[in-house]
Formats: sequence, structure tokens, C-alpha cells
Amino acid sequence: MSSSSPLRQDVLVLGAGMVGVCTALQLARRGHRVALVDRRGPGEETSSGNAGIVQREAVVPYAFPRDWPSLRDAALGRSPAVHYHLRALPALAGPLWRYWRASAPARHARSAVAHSALIRHSLQEHLALADEAGARHLLRPGGYHAVFRTAPAWQAAAAEARRLADAHGLSLTVRDGAALAQAEPGLQARLAGALHWQDPFCCPDPGALVRAYAARLPALGGVLLRGDAQTLAPQGQGWQVQTEAGPVQAARAVLALGPWIAPLAQRLGYRLPLFAKRGYHRHFRQAPALSGPVLDAERGLVLAPMAQGLRLTTGAEFARLDAPPTLVQVARATAAARELLPLDDPREAEPWLGRRPCTPDMLPLIGPAPRHPGLWFHGGHAHQGFTLGPVSARLLAELMEGGTPGLGVDPTPYAPQRFL
Repeated sequence: MSSSSPLRQDVLVLGAGMVGVCTALQLARRGHRVALVDRRGPGEETSSGNAGIVQREAVVPYAFPRDWPSLRDAALGRSPAVHYHLRALPALAGPLWRYWRASAPARHARSAVAHSALIRHSLQEHLALADEAGARHLLRPGGYHAVFRTAPAWQAAAAEARRLADAHGLSLTVRDGAALAQAEPGLQARLAGALHWQDPFCCPDPGALVRAYAARLPALGGVLLRGDAQTLAPQGQGWQVQTEAGPVQAARAVLALGPWIAPLAQRLGYRLPLFAKRGYHRHFRQAPALSGPVLDAERGLVLAPMAQGLRLTTGAEFARLDAPPTLVQVARATAAARELLPLDDPREAEPWLGRRPCTPDMLPLIGPAPRHPGLWFHGGHAHQGFTLGPVSARLLAELMEGGTPGLGVDPTPYAPQRFL
């Protein structure tokens, strides 16, 4: 293919993480010719580095802490769940202020209604794509345990969990320390108690699941290409992007680039308040074994059995998107994890770093750009991109076709216009 003869498709999808891959699949399933473009292979950025849980129980989005002890510990650098780079705070001040305001109880409750409307369908949409892609073996039932070190924290969490389970029809078992020790005998610490959320499915290799979904695309008439999304530009009545195979043109383009949506959108005249919560993981040999993922709720870390070993994930780091990795959270999380399990040396020389794309109101961007016909935004899923990829991609595809969303989800709360 020469540069004078561009490949023509119906839709360009920029970004091959879980969200972008699912967007391409949902469009291709509806007969659209799709080009999926990324600088790397499918699932090689943030989508490969999470705890691998399809969180059907996550009906409430993560709020900005509003209690004084949490704010004090974060500000003083004592929180195991939060770390920040001082140099990044001036640029992050605006989005974080809006995040704090949106986390006020009344506003957070409104966001939770819209968030849960998507979460409600997350598992069924994942299983449908997994069956189609021959990847059902990568989604395993059983749920996960959220464990608590102190009785007051466990008791308060249990009361709220019971309320949510009743309100949303979720399966929950509350276990005291003795029952937890029977369920997870590998945990060496005696803990106060746990919540066993049973609805979630767990994936032993998140990157492999994204690749399995992406491998389905060529059979549906789509193409996967390496290219630089930042070269996207209007071309005639549509859009063009440069790839290793040459230019590709389409009438419509979807930005599904995670936190990298923001710089491209800004070049096109849109100031989206996206920010990144960075996170790290490392793998250890799994001994003794866990039956499933364990969230240490009071330390902000997850221990998840993976194909690569036992994965330790950290909480949130606030930093510039391209800032070098720092080992503060990894060191804290490793020390806390060793109180639960006897971990050996990590398998990797350096921890993996990923970037969760977040919006101040904790809801994703799903919808058209107001001033550029054919341009669509799809991102900002924060901690739930792996969970919400298939269902939010279905919603976007239905909106792009101009129809009524088939799942009965009101798309209004996710419209990018709320920030523009």
C-alpha cells in the first residue's frame, strides 16, 4: 500500500487496550469495517497490569477520601494506598479539586447510579465476547476476598457491603477471622474478617484475554495496525492516521487511548479533565497458594494468582503521565503483603507501571465530540476499564449507529459534553 493510496475503512479505533479492542469488536460485529491502531500490541499497556477481576460487585466508584485521617496520611506521605509527586500537583490541582467536589455524598450517589448501570451488565457482556473469542477459560468464577486487619474497619465495611448486596442483588459472604482462615489457609496473619464477593470472575492473564478478543477482529473484517494515534487529523469528510502500513482513512474515529486521549483531544481543541492514577505490579512465586485474589482493604493492595506467578498490585500514584517510575508504593505494598504471605524475591528486575485514566466525576467518556463530526471519545474508566470494556463498547457502538441502547442504559451521564 503506497502513501498515495490510503487504506479506507469505516471506523478508526485508536488504542488497543481492553476498551479499544472491545470497541473495535462491537463495531465489527455490527458490520463496520474497522481499523484498530496502536503503537504497541493489543493489551500491552494498562490493560495487562490490573488484578484481573471483572468486578460485577463494583457498583460504587472510587471516591476521593473526605475523612481527615485519610487526607492527613496522604498529604504526609504515610498512606500505603496513595502516593504523589510534588512536582505534578500544580497540573493535577484542577482535576483533583473537581474529583474531591464530585465525591461529596450527594454528588457521589448520583455518579454511583450511572456507574452501576454499566457494571450491572459487565459480566454478561464479557462472557459473550469470551465465548465468541474462544477465551472462556480465561474467565473463572469464584470471586475474591476483601480482607480487613482491624475489627472496626471490617464491621463498617460489612454493614455497607450488606446494604449494597441487598440493593443490587449481589452475592456476598461475610467471614470472621476464623472463617477466613479456613477459606484461605495460606494467609499467615490472623485477620479481623473478610468480605467474599462471589459474583466477580477472575482472569489469570489479563493481557491474554485482551489479545484473544483482538484476535477475533480479522475474522470480522477488521484490521490491526501499528501506528501513532497522535497523527490523527481531519481528512476530507473524515479522518486519517499514519500507520506502519501507510495512511488509513475512515469517516469516523474513536479515541480509546486511555489517559493519552487528553493530549490528542487538546490538539483538536478539547480540554478534557482526564488525569491518571498510576499503579504498579510485581510477580512472586506463589507459595502458599491462594484460591483467588485477595484485596488488603486497609493497605490498598491486591494479591492475585496469575499465570506469571502471584501478582502484587499497588494503590494509586499521582504523577505526571510520563514521569519515571518510583518504588515508594511498591516497597510499601511488598512489606504489607509479606505480613500476609511469605513472599520470595520478585521475578522481575523492575516493577511494571500502568496508568488508569480518570475523570473527576468517576464516570467514563462515551459519546461524540461536539465540534467534529465523526469523532468519538471512549475512555476515562478509571479502575474499571478491564471490567467495563465490553459493555461500554457496546453502548458506544449502539450510539454510533444512532439506535436506542439495547441494554436500556441511559447514555446521558457519560456524554463528553458535560466537560466541554
